[in-house]
Amino acid sequence: MLTKPFLEVCKQILPVIEKFGAAMTLVKSDVGGNITRLETKYLSNPAEFNLLYSLVRVEVEAKTAKASSSCTNGLLWLTRAMDFLLELFRNLLEHQDWTMSQACSDSYAKTLKQWHGWFASSSFSVAMKLAPDRKKFMDVIGGNGDIMGDIEKFCTNFSPLLQENHKFLASVGLDDMKAS
Repeated sequence: MLTKPFLEVCKQILPVIEKFGAAMTLVKSDVGGNITRLETKYLSNPAEFNLLYSLVRVEVEAKTAKASSSCTNGLLWLTRAMDFLLELFRNLLEHQDWTMSQACSDSYAKTLKQWHGWFASSSFSVAMKLAPDRKKFMDVIGGNGDIMGDIEKFCTNFSPLLQENHKFLASVGLDDMKAS
């Protein structure tokens, strides 16, 4: 998988996360930080790091992949955050009677919760109480377009890339790291 296009797609999600307001401040900060970490390493040598997994392989060989500041850790948590957002988008498509808080909480339980400790889980629960009204959120991100069609298309096209990331990280024994 090419590094630059993958990171560009992830960057496109940041304005959507911003529309959640205070409920997603930590998610936006985490996603943005991980994108920056990976992009900085990529830009240090675009030829060497043209392929996303080359960032990880260098760290695996140097035995630095498990460090909290590693690109490996950045890719893992970026992928997990994107898993959460995809699940949230799916919930918005499939459960149109759910509140935003319900959709977020269900998505969190299915994706990130198992990797978080008590403090992160508690913080997330509190943040979800700040989730915006679902209709207002959908109106804000949708504009005049076909928001449901766009969400469905994004989920369909982006999900296989995240699955590929998990498969690669598992192949080097690094898909099961918990939050430190």
